[in-house]
Amino acid sequence: MTGEQRQMSDSNRKTRSAEWFGKLGKDGFHHRSWMKNQGLPHHLFDGRPVIGICNTWSELTPCNAHFRAIAERVKRGVYEMGGFPLEFPVMSLGETLMRPSTMMFRNLVSMDVEESIRANPIDGVVLLVGCDKTTPALLMGAASCDLPTIALSGGPMLNGRFRGETIGSGTHVWKFDDMVRTGEMTLQDFMEAESCMSRSAGHCMTMGTASTMANMVEALGIGLPANAAIPAADSRRYALAHMAGRRAVEMVREDLKMSKILTRAAFENAIRVNGAIGGSTNAVIHLLALAGRIGVDLSLQDWDRLGRDVPCLVNLMPSGEYLMEDYYYAGGQPAVIREIGEFLHKDALTVNGETIWDNCKDAPCYNRDVIHALDAPFKPQGGIAVLGGNLVPQGGILKPSAATPELMKHRGRAVVFADIDDYKARIDDPDLDIDETCVMVMKNCGPKGYPGMPEVGNMPLPKKILKKGVRDMVRISDARMSGTAFGTVVLHVAPEAAAGGPLALVEDGDAIELDVEARRLHLDVSDQELAVRRAAWRPSHDTYARGWAQLYTEHVTQADTGCDLDFLVGASGAYVPRESH
Repeated sequence: MTGEQRQMSDSNRKTRSAEWFGKLGKDGFHHRSWMKNQGLPHHLFDGRPVIGICNTWSELTPCNAHFRAIAERVKRGVYEMGGFPLEFPVMSLGETLMRPSTMMFRNLVSMDVEESIRANPIDGVVLLVGCDKTTPALLMGAASCDLPTIALSGGPMLNGRFRGETIGSGTHVWKFDDMVRTGEMTLQDFMEAESCMSRSAGHCMTMGTASTMANMVEALGIGLPANAAIPAADSRRYALAHMAGRRAVEMVREDLKMSKILTRAAFENAIRVNGAIGGSTNAVIHLLALAGRIGVDLSLQDWDRLGRDVPCLVNLMPSGEYLMEDYYYAGGQPAVIREIGEFLHKDALTVNGETIWDNCKDAPCYNRDVIHALDAPFKPQGGIAVLGGNLVPQGGILKPSAATPELMKHRGRAVVFADIDDYKARIDDPDLDIDETCVMVMKNCGPKGYPGMPEVGNMPLPKKILKKGVRDMVRISDARMSGTAFGTVVLHVAPEAAAGGPLALVEDGDAIELDVEARRLHLDVSDQELAVRRAAWRPSHDTYARGWAQLYTEHVTQADTGCDLDFLVGASGAYVPRESH
């Protein structure tokens, strides 16, 4: 037997891919031969680690449209370390185009990722993530397999610039839309601002969901240091991709699996970092779902308990003034982690083999206007407030750093919209009985009710209220809110209206009390009256007779547990399936 044959023998194989490429019989012939039609030389099948590059590139996902170039840089790193890179696509989720909501398809993509990894000769994975739901979807799918894995974000766009003003993606869309509705901005100027806002490759440059989840990747330790903030157009993003490819090969040789990184300590660190950066409320749902896949016991109450005392240090839109490009130049997440070290589990392991504290303990901060010191925070409250009370028996959330302080304790009369269509039809009706002291309530926009829990929770205010100069009111729904949005908005009400939660029973004129400090949201209606309403209540959301929509609505869990499908919670590992021939 030649040396080459010994490398190809069935014995003493340590990699999954050897079960495909390391066999001498017809099965090995079959697998290697067809791969060679791509011009691959024989030595690539000698047992070296196969690194799958999971790519969410799509021209329908503008945030990720530069991922082909990023994938090529990952491949360079893999080859450099003696690995064998193989790129594969999965469904891409573009927040800007997909309907009814990308959230409806997050779990579908996670299934695509999980089954693609398990079914193929892959030993380790680099996940190319960017636009909002691609990050949690790919992490969830990969976690269900638990191979050595690195997540690599695509990076934020360059700062928007419009007539001398810095403008942020999403955040200024809401602002400019209100200005057009009140006559403060012309439609022509509004349309001109489009190109000025999105002027390079990359995802939202505000601290929206995409930027938040890129920060979560780094805080969890599943991405390399500096992953969160390097702009997509910066050459250092490609250098990071190269290094991710190198490190993925080493992780396979070290057997450094996701479960060794995504520990309870890592999730607690991520929750606290989310508070310090003023991160998106969407991170709550995504991290709960990811924890469920990797087997970490994480609850909605953990978000409140762990984040409550963490101040917001990062002055970024929508809570502040600056954007992700500025955040990177100021020091990025390593500077934040160094600042909040006393809150963190410093020994939490990261994908580069070092602890999170070893990675960040000497990180400099170059701009205290962007990243504030712990003893002089940007805002005193940075965490997510988790509310209880008879209107949210399983929880609801609010982002204090994006809310109006004067509205954090408020009692008002409910103005109720049955769903998003009812809201759109009536919100600017001059006869709508509403003033700035009211509480806007929208139903049937949760996981089952929409379906897919869209980002409509930050309901724009009525035109007649905006014309008074009022820019915020208390708003409550079972929907989500874009991470780029702002306001005193209660989100993720659980159970949702479509599942028969108390939100379904709210009527016009009911008194609602919000007390964020006391973590209470109360519907001031007697139990007897609510029982009468419940007896008369009937589900009003659509039912689906086939396809993904039917599967989703029948099996999606509520927001307080992450909106995963009930049969996907847990993991199946990366066992090698039976041969196909």
